Amino acid sequence: MNRAKKSLGQNFLIDKNILEKIVNVVDFQNKTILEVGPGTGNLTSFILNKNPRKVFVVEKDNELVSDLRNKFNDKLIIINDDVLKIDETKLFNDKVIVFGNLPYNISTEIISKWILNLKQNFWFECLILMFQKEVADRIIANLNTSSYGRLSIICNWKLNIKKLFDIKPNAFSPKPKIDSSLLFFYPKKKFVKIKDPANLQKITRVFFNQRRKMIKKPFNQLFNGNKKIIDKLNINLTMRPQNINLDTYYKLACEYEDLRS
Repeated sequence: MNRAKKSLGQNFLIDKNILEKIVNVVDFQNKTILEVGPGTGNLTSFILNKNPRKVFVVEKDNELVSDLRNKFNDKLIIINDDVLKIDETKLFNDKVIVFGNLPYNISTEIISKWILNLKQNFWFECLILMFQKEVADRIIANLNTSSYGRLSIICNWKLNIKKLFDIKPNAFSPKPKIDSSLLFFYPKKKFVKIKDPANLQKITRVFFNQRRKMIKKPFNQLFNGNKKIIDKLNINLTMRPQNINLDTYYKLACEYEDLRS
């Protein structure tokens, strides 16, 4: 049996009750599934029992890939690669449902990549993803809280997000030192159109670089004290970055683009 590799952030989910709860989140009979980080195939088995049309799995670990091939034969399409290097839009002809017990060390990179690379058409129907609870709390954080920040703003740009449940360390092998949370993401019908997501990244990076200080300095750095933007977006420069709502950040990214065009 393969041991989990700390360098790859591996913690294998072994609790059958939790596995059953995860695959019951949505009905995916006859749908195409993408599972990220299948590990030893515990969740994969539960997914296959639900009769999906096709199952893709992305696994970087060569040893685990060999085990998955032996265990599932031709029931899976196995992609032995780093999920951060894959262009999912070229893999599927139809929208997929994504499951993932994401590696703890790159979970924020994965979700950020998926959101920031989204074009006009979504390549997925929904995402059912597991994160460290602390990361999940940042993703779903509310305005005016200490957890609210760049990750909250980026993740909520094009997606609705719902927390499903927390998972205790003893559901995994090896046991992590922290709780985990399962989140459900699905596309928004309407969202602020930002031409280049890199501008949203820059706005949030500059604003949250000193999150405890007033936004006057980062605003002036980006917009040179532009009073028209202050009035248009009803911004108070004495506020802190966590006091600015999601929509205002998206509109600031648009204003930044307009100034640079």
